[in-house]
Amino acid sequence: MSASIDPGVYFWKSYLHSLAPDHPAHRRSTPEAWSFGDSPEMANELGELVFKGIKSATTSLLWEYEFLREQPPKPGDLSIILDGQGSPLCVIETVQVEIKPFDQVDERFAYDEGEGDRSLNYWRTVHTHFFNRACQQIGRSFRENIPVVCERFRVIYK
Repeated sequence: MSASIDPGVYFWKSYLHSLAPDHPAHRRSTPEAWSFGDSPEMANELGELVFKGIKSATTSLLWEYEFLREQPPKPGDLSIILDGQGSPLCVIETVQVEIKPFDQVDERFAYDEGEGDRSLNYWRTVHTHFFNRACQQIGRSFRENIPVVCERFRVIYK
């Protein structure tokens, strides 16, 4: 019986192989692998937008990090982005993080999320539904000023 290697680990090793031997990434452990959204379909759709360079930002619910006892992302963090089937698509680097009330997310950020028609109205509509589902799962109630984590990132490897 042979042990299978995790696709994220294999993808990370491929990324490291593409770098110069003295690149600082060689001193890092394999980053967390995750997908966008809360369904395989959403992971595929949003992952493709990231892969194509259309999506360069994402918003998450601060309360989820608190509920899971995890830290929000910070600049310099690396992540392996997965599609809806759990296959690696790319490695991203977080470049900016800002925590703000949901109703203070602006048009530029909504555009950079790259979803739908990229308007603030579209962003608010889909994220209201998304965060309502997330709030229900952690026993909280959605409201317009919930704290959200606005993260900007760049793709560093495909």
